[in-house]
Amino acid sequence: MHDIEPFFKWREKYIASEDERSPFHGKVYNEFTFSTKIYNYYIHPQWDEMGSPTLYLKILFVDYSQAVAVIELIGEWNDAINNDIMFLKREIADTLIQEGIHKFILIAENVLNFHGSDDCYYEEWFEDIVEENGWIVMLNLLPHVMEEMQETRLHHYVNLGDHINEIEWRRLSPLNLLLAVESKKDQQIKSLG
Repeated sequence: MHDIEPFFKWREKYIASEDERSPFHGKVYNEFTFSTKIYNYYIHPQWDEMGSPTLYLKILFVDYSQAVAVIELIGEWNDAINNDIMFLKREIADTLIQEGIHKFILIAENVLNFHGSDDCYYEEWFEDIVEENGWIVMLNLLPHVMEEMQETRLHHYVNLGDHINEIEWRRLSPLNLLLAVESKKDQQIKSLG
């Protein structure tokens, strides 16, 4: 796991530690010391902590004028034991919502397992942004992770599914990713109507 580093090709567009409005403003990274672990596995020092012992993240991009944040995740998402959604909501999402963000793209291809609990924090997050036509989208979920999230009824508050997983986000600029996500969401709404 120590070889998996956060996506870095957008760094010329955004760096969370340099953004005064970011929850990670001013953070200094040690590129040569691997000290953070998920269970017994070290992870790359560029990943950020939010309070969970098994789920880490990197804010890859924020555009305040478009009200969008792109966040990459790594590890095990465990709401049943660690209440990871509470950490993600309270430490990251709430801070960004206060700064006007109401569109969240969560890249979850490195989330290896999900253990659900209730959906209260997801519902709260959704209610915090829905008046602004906000949304939460999860990209590139592994099939078993998506299945567990759907069994936990997260799809009532979070856009996830095969139609979203088709987006090849690494080939896009951040704003083209936003357009691709919005297009997929619109297509899904039309197919349901």
